[in-house]
Amino acid sequence: MKFLPLLWSSLWRKKIRTIFTLLSIFVAFLLFGLLMTIRTAFTFGVDIAGLDRLVLIHKVSLIMPLPISYLERLRATEGVALATHNTWFGGVYQDPANFFAQIVVDPEPFMTLYPEYKLPPEQFQAWLGDRQGAIVGADLARRFNWSVGDRVPIQGTIWQPKQGQVWDFNIAGIYDGDPGIDKTQFFFRYDYLDENRLQGTGLVGWYIVKIADATQAQQMGDRFDAMFANSSAETKTTTEKGFIEGFAKQVGDIGAIMIAILIAVLFTMMLVAANTMAQSVRERTSEVGVLKTLGFSNGSILALVLGESVLIAMVGGGLGLLVAWLFVQQGDPTGGMLPIFVLPPRNVAYGVVLIVGLGVAAGVLPAFNAMQLKITDALRRH
Repeated sequence: MKFLPLLWSSLWRKKIRTIFTLLSIFVAFLLFGLLMTIRTAFTFGVDIAGLDRLVLIHKVSLIMPLPISYLERLRATEGVALATHNTWFGGVYQDPANFFAQIVVDPEPFMTLYPEYKLPPEQFQAWLGDRQGAIVGADLARRFNWSVGDRVPIQGTIWQPKQGQVWDFNIAGIYDGDPGIDKTQFFFRYDYLDENRLQGTGLVGWYIVKIADATQAQQMGDRFDAMFANSSAETKTTTEKGFIEGFAKQVGDIGAIMIAILIAVLFTMMLVAANTMAQSVRERTSEVGVLKTLGFSNGSILALVLGESVLIAMVGGGLGLLVAWLFVQQGDPTGGMLPIFVLPPRNVAYGVVLIVGLGVAAGVLPAFNAMQLKITDALRRH
């Protein structure tokens, strides 16, 4: 810490160059924060998916339905704490561009299975008392200015009603949740769908089973699949985390794309910072010689140059991460189109590690060269 003033004054030896280097690193880590936020949004909450929740889908494809009769067999299986089902609805509200997830559920087991969804008790009771009732996420409600009691028409695409083409719903409640919870979804009752759809009575999209022991997930999944083997609708069981990851990849491997962009950006920034440090050390060759003459060891010289490199990375990168975090705290700028808009603390920690790593990588070669410099050579060049 006693050399911090020396490092700080060295940084501002060439003010314009330092400012542009800081701006480059600032933009790189601002981009890092925003891209990691978008990546989190497109994983649909993979990180908070329950390891003790298993998902059963049709062995052929997720779009193939399963019979409702499987439910009681699952509930009767030893080691099962709770079982329920969901169905994808896929309707259109006003315009196809107004996409949001509509999922058909059985209210009571659904809310028990997902305690992370926070719904006021009186709104939950209202949902139970209204067959046409639906609950919507807080972000989705803000997006369309919906309030409890509003009537919402949704045009059927996969499931057509017996009369007309429009399904009518009453907003019975608006759920919220902790950061990381998808608050852009629309949930409504299975009995309303099953009684009023033109075809497909008695079918569901997939089953969710909460097991008593998460360590037995693989064995329980194999048991479920064996139960329905050789039936007309065989199943494939995975953890909820695996199910959501697979579902997210249907829109493309967003995570891989984001990581590829970040690698390219950070590598470029490392080259920029390394060039800056190399120029700085070359310009101060005589100063390095003087420091060695005054008794600074090779290790001290190495630490000083590396410290300068890490300092410039921490200032620029730290500001970039801070601005990204502050921006994310303002909420989803798309008005609720993204299912999740948070910058997880884990990614912030990764960013800090990358900042330090960038500083070390950029400064290690110039620092090594400065350490190896002989006093006579350094003073001769003056």
